[in-house]
Amino acid sequence: MPITFKFSVEHILNIFLVFVPLPIIGHYLHWPAVAIFITACLGIIPLAGLMGKATEVLADKVGAGAGALLNATFGNACELIIAIAALRAGLIDVVEASITGSIIGNILLVLGASILAGGLKFQTQYFNRTAASTSATLLALAAISLTVPAVSHLAHTPVMNAAQMGAGPMHSKVNEYNLALAIAGVQLVTYILSLIFSLKTHKQLYSANDGEKNEDLGVNEWGVKTAIGVLLIATIAVAVISEHMVQAVEETAHVMGLSHVFIGVILVAIVGNAAEHSTAIIMALKNKMDLAINIALGSGSQVALFVAPIIVFTGHFIGKPLDLCFSEMELLAIVVSVIILAFVATDGECNWLEGVQLLAVYFILGAAFFFS
Repeated sequence: MPITFKFSVEHILNIFLVFVPLPIIGHYLHWPAVAIFITACLGIIPLAGLMGKATEVLADKVGAGAGALLNATFGNACELIIAIAALRAGLIDVVEASITGSIIGNILLVLGASILAGGLKFQTQYFNRTAASTSATLLALAAISLTVPAVSHLAHTPVMNAAQMGAGPMHSKVNEYNLALAIAGVQLVTYILSLIFSLKTHKQLYSANDGEKNEDLGVNEWGVKTAIGVLLIATIAVAVISEHMVQAVEETAHVMGLSHVFIGVILVAIVGNAAEHSTAIIMALKNKMDLAINIALGSGSQVALFVAPIIVFTGHFIGKPLDLCFSEMELLAIVVSVIILAFVATDGECNWLEGVQLLAVYFILGAAFFFS
């Protein structure tokens, strides 16, 4: 039954709390980097779950509008903390890969697993096509936003090469950073306007099941003080563990024969979204596809339009600027994910085969990142 499944997931996440201190202990005992990296990943998973639950408690207490805004702000705090840690370490490729991984992970892995799980129990499931289409359009905007800097870079590469041979003016790298800042500004404004759409002008599309969601997640078990304390402690713990995880990336990639891009796109993204993945699947098993889709697509668009700009602005202020020039493979993954999402999210219904199709695309892209 769904209730039993819910508690089993929560218990599993709690068991993973034993991994939280291990990366710190391993650092002082000089464990191999691979051991530190793996234990850090396993330790972040339950902390992300606790941050999510604490945020839900606070959101439930402050009211629908402010609660939704709180969820929007802290919904991807774990991914943001990991990305900033990687940014401070100068691992720009890991930062960009984690953004890519969070977007395609939510579109393909989370939504695909949710549709498959719900479809195996219910022959056909229905959802609000207007809300889903809006989220899909926001993700299409994200794909455009992340594609433009790379295209601009490629377009000016011949000019840069010619300038190096003394044949003309060079397209400054500063211009690419400025373009990234401009795009980040547009993304952030668009995200704020999307919040106004979902919280005020068209809130009926999103708020129909808010009470059911809070009840299903058991957020009333904690008080406000407990939730604030848990959120604060979990946030600090994630920040500390993320530092150890990032420091171990280089050697882990070398020892395991993995690229930074694969680690960011697949491993880091899954770790940051693990708790959210389970919640979306639980909602689908309860035949609440509106909630499952809102969790998956809402998180994906939040990463693209809120987390990514915040990282760009943070990089600018700490002297680690991002140009948002994603690799061709990363751009292909995002664009392909948005294209197949359009076929799933526009008809207002889904079945288990559509879930299989989304997961198939995810595994194909995962294989491509692994072997590239």
